[in-house]
Amino acid sequence: MTAVRRLSSRLRRFAQAEQGSVTLDFVLMLPLVLTILLASFEAGYSMLRLVMLERALDITVRDLRVGAMGTSPTHDQVRDRFCDEVMLMPACRSELKLEMRLINRANWTGFTTSPTCIDRTTNINPALSFTQGGTNDIVTIRACAVFDPFFPTTRFGLRLDLDASGGYQLAANSTFVNEPR
Repeated sequence: MTAVRRLSSRLRRFAQAEQGSVTLDFVLMLPLVLTILLASFEAGYSMLRLVMLERALDITVRDLRVGAMGTSPTHDQVRDRFCDEVMLMPACRSELKLEMRLINRANWTGFTTSPTCIDRTTNINPALSFTQGGTNDIVTIRACAVFDPFFPTTRFGLRLDLDASGGYQLAANSTFVNEPR
């Protein structure tokens, strides 16, 4: 038997062998299954963060509306109250930006721009409008926070709009009428 025939017969036996066929399926399917698993976790956790952001804003707005924080709380007081209530946001005071403004009853315009979040790449973050208003004024408040994705390499993580620091922004809005004092 020549070397070519021996090689040919070995290749034929290797191609017809059924040993290891499950390994091939496993190797082909594992990346797909892991990607779906990690993307599902990322999507679920970002939704959980958004729900916690909305919850903390609702509790803070309730205190603002009834005057539990005083007649004219400062941005820092409102932020501290918000951060006391928010969960899943350990760096709340450094990664949260609040904006509050009055709604003009004549034209009913609230926020006309997209949320402005903290820019983690610089130390300069301009102050935003923060006006609580008086009795029976309609006020809208917006909270914007920056979060880092758990798995930035998953397909879900790649489709997020990331800022320069690699984080994604979540925003929550609420509108309320100040109670008479």
